[in-house]
This record gives sequence, C-alpha cells and structure tokens, in this order.
Amino acid sequence: MRRKMGKKSVQAAIGGVLTALSLLLLYLAALLPTGQLAVVALAGLAPAAAVITGGFATGFLCYGATSLLSLLLLPGKGCALLYTLLLGLYPVLKGLIERIRKLALEIVLKLAFFNLVLTVLWFVFSALVFPLLPERLSVAGWYYGIGNAVFLLYDYGVSKLISAYGPRLRKAVGRR
Repeated sequence: MRRKMGKKSVQAAIGGVLTALSLLLLYLAALLPTGQLAVVALAGLAPAAAVITGGFATGFLCYGATSLLSLLLLPGKGCALLYTLLLGLYPVLKGLIERIRKLALEIVLKLAFFNLVLTVLWFVFSALVFPLLPERLSVAGWYYGIGNAVFLLYDYGVSKLISAYGPRLRKAVGRR
C-alpha cells in the first residue's frame, strides 16, 4: 500500500528540487560568455514555481537556499548577486504584492523595490567598476528610465508565464 506524503514533506521536496534546478541554471549563467542575464532571470522563475506549488514559505525557502548556495559555490559572484538582490527575490515578492489587488499601488511597490535594488547595484558596481563616480552620475537618469521600462516588461512577462503555467504546476502536484 502506498503511503501519502505529508504536506510539509511535499513542500520540502518541491523546494529542494527547485533549488537544485535554480542553482544549476545559475552555475550555467556563471559559465556562459553571453546571455547571463536571461539565464539568471530563468533561474528566478524557480521560486515563483515554488510559490505556486507549495506556497510562500516554499518560495522563500527556495530563494534563500539558492541565494546562499550560489554566493558560496558559484565561480563568478555577479550572477549570484543579481539573483540574490533582484531576480530570485522579486518573483516571490511579486506574489505578495499582487495580493493587494490595487493595480496602481502594486506598480508603485514593484517599481520602488526595483529602484531600491538598482540603486544598491549602481553604487556597489560604481565603486568597483567606475572610480569616477561624479561623471557617471549624470547619465544615471537614463539607466533608471530604461531600467524601469525593461523591469515592467519583465514583470508583464513573468505574469503571463505564471498565468499560463501556474494551473498546470498546481495540477501536477495535486494542489488546487
């Protein structure tokens, strides 16, 4: 007779499998000469899948474990940092933000999160890459404007993927 696994066991197993998948994609991104951003964004969909199949706790577990392991194990830390600060965390936060059900407030919160992360990344990478920070600050507005537009397109794409594959994922794991 087949025993039924408990809910917490299923969530832990899903979180572990999606963490492994996400870590594998991040490792691939660290090795690729081009297309790293796309592969890191793809790895960021694993926490979203964890939220869909196991709930927010599973999503945060997947994100946290992948972030920690990627920062420890990946040869290049750029992909791990991008995942940890933005592309891994955002899909989980997106689910929480979209519970508000007020479109204008959702967009404001999403853009506030993105701009906070962009500012942190800007100053971290400026200190490391651009030692002449005052000259570079004159073009920062362009980076923010283009970054916000691309981020909103990314958000739209993630929403479409979740709405297309979310029901299939829930059905595959027996969650309604």
